[in-house]
Amino acid sequence: MTPKDGSARRPTAADGVVVVDKPAGWTSHDVVAKMRWLAGTRKVGHAGTLDPMATGVLVIGIGRATRLLTYIVGADKEYTATIRLGASTTTDDAEGETLTVVDASGVTREALDRGISRLTGAIQQVPSAVSAIKVDGQRAYARVRAGEDVELASRPVTVSRFDVVAVRPGDGVLDVDVVVVVSSGTYVRALARDLGAALGVGGHLTALRRTRVGGYGLDVARTLDELALVAQDVPIDVVSLADSARATFPVRELTSEESVALSYGQRLSAADQPSAGTTAAIAPDGRLVALVETRDGAVRPVLVFAPA
Repeated sequence: MTPKDGSARRPTAADGVVVVDKPAGWTSHDVVAKMRWLAGTRKVGHAGTLDPMATGVLVIGIGRATRLLTYIVGADKEYTATIRLGASTTTDDAEGETLTVVDASGVTREALDRGISRLTGAIQQVPSAVSAIKVDGQRAYARVRAGEDVELASRPVTVSRFDVVAVRPGDGVLDVDVVVVVSSGTYVRALARDLGAALGVGGHLTALRRTRVGGYGLDVARTLDELALVAQDVPIDVVSLADSARATFPVRELTSEESVALSYGQRLSAADQPSAGTTAAIAPDGRLVALVETRDGAVRPVLVFAPA
């Protein structure tokens, strides 16, 4: 893990989560590679890809916290974005080649609101053809780049918020600044594409910033430059396993006896369970003992972090 400049390896960070404010131009894999160096370990992963043009919240798991990422990926996400009406592109964003150009100056606010209303709530969405979805074992974007025509099936997603913040007319285009809150698996690029198509003028995304993933927002995010300022002999700070779990799941506060029982993989009574779904079980000393779920009338561990 020694970098090309020959500097010494950093001390290993504690198991936990780091919320990175991803810069534009970086892939999520680029951020993971950088975080492996900063955290002094290869056991690093992320909870949900961001396109290179996008910025904002990228949740990074370090050490045992990588086991939480599967659950964090499924959390809802909030974005600020700019949709340009009047042009469509091959990638549904500004990085693609222009496909169509149609004067959007005649689009009224009433028509815009109607179009957004139809894309709000539980909808069926066809992902962008250049998404990372696998088709017969190969990423869709790789097939597109190889010259193939890729048609992806629609999937159910939920757009719980789709608010217009500002409308800025341009030379034949209309830039619409929006805030959206969406379920996991929703493509904001596809919302831009579908809004433009519904209005008959085409549309694509020109800016995208993720402001929240589940319980993690920009208020706790740090840039890679800020993380790199930590002294070479000091581990970077992380959100602990227990606090990471608290930000993601309902919590069951355990007794000492329950903590021991769960550490052995034993079942607990469902009487004090706060949720039928996945719950974080926290010991009296504040440690994350396990993730648990209610099955067949009993609380069973599905992932034990503090085994006996």
